[in-house]
Parts: sequence; structure tokens; C-alpha cells
Amino acid sequence: MKRILVAPLHWGLGHATRCIPIINALISHGFEPVIASDGGALELLKKEFPKLSAFELPSYNISYSKKENAFKLKFLKASPHILKTIKRERKYVEELVKTQNIDGIISDNRFGVRHNNIPSVYITHQLNVLSGKTTWFSSRWHQKIVKKFDQCWVPDFEHEPNLSGQLGHLKQKPEYVKYIGPLSRFKKQDSEKTIDILIILSGPEPQRSQLEKKLLITLKNKKGKIIFVRGIIENKQKITKIENIELYNYMTSNELEMTINSSNLIVSRSGYTTVMDLAKLEKKAIFIPTPGQFEQIYLAKILAKNLIIPSISQEKLTKNNLNIDSLYSGFRKFDSEINYKKLFSLF
Repeated sequence: MKRILVAPLHWGLGHATRCIPIINALISHGFEPVIASDGGALELLKKEFPKLSAFELPSYNISYSKKENAFKLKFLKASPHILKTIKRERKYVEELVKTQNIDGIISDNRFGVRHNNIPSVYITHQLNVLSGKTTWFSSRWHQKIVKKFDQCWVPDFEHEPNLSGQLGHLKQKPEYVKYIGPLSRFKKQDSEKTIDILIILSGPEPQRSQLEKKLLITLKNKKGKIIFVRGIIENKQKITKIENIELYNYMTSNELEMTINSSNLIVSRSGYTTVMDLAKLEKKAIFIPTPGQFEQIYLAKILAKNLIIPSISQEKLTKNNLNIDSLYSGFRKFDSEINYKKLFSLF
């Protein structure tokens, strides 16, 4: 079997979770996936695929600032470390290709995970990287990286209606860009709705913890059954109860699929993987974009503008606005079947 290295970025869990259907598809098409990442992303994939070989890559150590307007400055200060990490990734991948007999690479937003002598794919939904007044620069810089790969897979529809808007679409589509359709590890089930509110958290610190604390205070004594998935990958699953709220440190894919299908309302960040998952499951939700993250703010804004999913800023969060709003339709069914046989022909 040909061995394909699958390496998602560790920035929250979204990049790792959207690689799960790709890894499953590789296995069903006769390939042997090899996992590489770091932090919680690596731990999650090791739990999902305990029989696969897994390797730890150098960490980008991306984190948010506590203050919304300080994120861009913090990212710029971290850029020398990121550039060093890219070089370290390249060396590590060259060694992996030799020692593990790697035949192909699928990198989800890891800039240095590619090889000149074997087919290398880059997955991203951000051909345009929004960064305020510097969007032109960050977009051009990212597109320059993408060009170094043999193909770029964008997990979205090429034409409207689509999920990523201007993030995943350029005025002219380069030949190496392939729109593969939205990626989700979940399947829709007609389940009885036994959960009133499901909170799903992920993303870098300290913003993840800040929202968690605020939500626990806000939801205290709110009527109905509330499940809270904290998005913290640990050795063992922990379930605790704080008054009316049932907290999980993490859930496996199967557990989370059943829980989402059984929930009336989802409250989460507006990360793109979450958008794809909830669209696949046709859910109603409320999005709370991460302060200072232009991508999440943009996605929340366009979904609210189209009366699909409402959004609330983190600072304006109250118990009264965490309810289903009949003005918004929620996600509607979309038909998408990914042609993995065609995609994997590159290898």
C-alpha cells in the first residue's frame, strides 16, 4: 500500500477533525495514512486512529492575545518563530519520507509539510487571508506558499451558493486549485431532540478559556438540558456536572455526532470546520466569533446577513440572547459527494 502523510495544523481542533474523513477515505481506497501534527490535534487523531503510525511535528505555538486588537501585533512578533518552524518542518518531513517510505503528502495549513520529489497537497479554505488593512499582503503571502504544492484542495463549492465566500474564492481560479466540496466527519441522523443547548468550544488559548468562563456564568440556572464540550483533549474523558450543565473535556467523533444530532441549538465559535459540520447536519446555531480573528468574524457576518445563523460578540453575551431565533433559517441541506478516487489519483 502507498503511504500518505496527513498533517493538519494545530490551531484549535478544526484542522484535525476535517482530516478525519480524508484519512477514512484513504484507508477505504487502499492507502495507508501516516499521521503527523502536534498538541491536541495530534492527540485527537491518535485517539481516532490508534492503529496508524503517528509522529510529532514542530509546533507553531500559535496563541491569541487576551485583548481583541492585540492579536495582529502578537502574530507579527511570532513570525520569526513561525518561519523557523517551517524550516524545521521541511527537514523533519524529508527525514520522514526516507524512514517511513512516504509516497504522498496531504498538509492541512502546515506550510513546511511538502516534498519536492513526491506529490504534495495543501488543504485550505483561505486563499484570501483576511487581516484588516493588511489583507492584500497576508493573502499574497499565503498564495505564494500554496503555489509551492502540487495541488491545493479547497473544501467548498466552486460556485455560489458556497460556505467560505471570499475566503476560498479568487477572481481567477489557478489551475492547481481544486474545489472538493465541504468536508465533515459527521452524518445527519433523525434523532430525538433531548438536548436544549449544546456548547462546543475549541481554538487557541487564552480566548477558549475566556469564553468558557463567561458561558458557564451566563448559562447558570438557565432552564433546559445543557451539554458543554470543552474541546480539551486529555488521556481520559472526564464528565462533571455544575448545577444544570453537564461538562465533557472532549468527545469522540461518534459521541459528538450523536450529541449534535440530538440537540436543538448549538453554540460555538464560527470556525470554518464548525460551519461545514453544522451545514452537513442542517443545524440551528448561534456563533460567537473569536475576538480579533478576522476569518471567524467574516464567516459569522455573512451567515447572519443571509439570515442563516445569528452571531453574538463575546462581550455582549447574555443568558437572554442564547435562544433559538425564528428569524434565522439554520443550515439547509446541501448535496455534496467528494470524488476521492479522482483526488487520490494524484498519488
